[in-house]
Amino acid sequence: MNPSVLGGWALIGAAAGTVAYTAAGYPLLLRAIARSRPPLVPAPLGDTPPMVTVVLPAFNEERQIAAAVEALLALEYPRERLQLLVVSDGSTDATDRIVEGYAPQGVELLRIEERGGKTRAENMAAPHIRGEIVVNTDASIRLHPGAVRALVPWFADPEVGVASGRDVSVGDMETRANVGETGYVNAEMDLRALETRVAGIVGASGSLYAIRKELHLLPVPEGLSRDFSAALTARRHGYRAVSVDDAICYVPRTPSLQREYRRKIRTVTRGIQTLWHNRDLLNPARHGLFAWMLFSHKLCRWLIPWAGVAGAVGLSLLALSGERWAALPLIMALPVLALTALAWRWPAGRPLPRAVSMPAFAVLSSVAILLATLRAAAGSNQAVWEPTRRDVMPAA
Repeated sequence: MNPSVLGGWALIGAAAGTVAYTAAGYPLLLRAIARSRPPLVPAPLGDTPPMVTVVLPAFNEERQIAAAVEALLALEYPRERLQLLVVSDGSTDATDRIVEGYAPQGVELLRIEERGGKTRAENMAAPHIRGEIVVNTDASIRLHPGAVRALVPWFADPEVGVASGRDVSVGDMETRANVGETGYVNAEMDLRALETRVAGIVGASGSLYAIRKELHLLPVPEGLSRDFSAALTARRHGYRAVSVDDAICYVPRTPSLQREYRRKIRTVTRGIQTLWHNRDLLNPARHGLFAWMLFSHKLCRWLIPWAGVAGAVGLSLLALSGERWAALPLIMALPVLALTALAWRWPAGRPLPRAVSMPAFAVLSSVAILLATLRAAAGSNQAVWEPTRRDVMPAA
């Protein structure tokens, strides 16, 4: 057989196998294993609930910090057992002044003069934490009033070190370009529910998660992702991380594909570097099912865009070797690329049809992962970045 033809089929087979396993094989295997495991049930909260500290990092969030704090004040958790700590990472707008206005209601402000990024701010907040359990969230997120009350009972289980909330992607489906984010978030939450029953989730939600104080106090390198690190740190110290469906947090979609693209590059770059920092957890001899889940959920997902590149090269090799049919998939990809270009240049504020936004989201996410992989391999360290400005949500 012609070496080009053999190489082309090998690349296509490897690409198809990677995509099929990640998208269908892994979830199906998880579901099969989960059926043999009893569902996990949290213990009752009890008459004297543990002290909880909610940490809210913020940088120049004057547009929405008031609504974020109001949502925390509305939490259905005993107020005397709740510390609300806003960490201002060198804000230069009215963020600090607005937070100080809530001091009579017990909201605390920790100002860090020199901006160093979210992870550094959370590291520096550690000495000020009084709670046994630390809840981490974000200024753009709105917590359901019962979210913290749903997370805390899980820590009655001595094996649980991290409890992650359920993200609910919200926004106007008719007037926002980035509806693809909603489908992605829903699939991610369903996968975490299965992982919880098998061996624990491999990464917590950056929008809302709770962690034992002793685990939270372990410093995380400033260029890494703290929410991803939380589940890995828990595993390394003999705990498991769980996803809690009743701990709901509302996450506004990023208002444009351009912003989502930039956010994806940053989060995947930090995610890859976080996984590399914790690469020993990929050893199945030591970490069993957790290592398999970490490989399948994270690494294989980041390999899908590269599988697409390999598949395209394989088809090209076949087409150049005289296999005319191989050119057809490449030709069919051209309209998708054209739709992506259209979505990228779509005027802000105008409705974008779902038939355009969905494939554009998939293509741009793949390109972002390719670029993020290269940045991570080059050692890019972006501890400080401009936060993704999402739509402002009310407190309730």
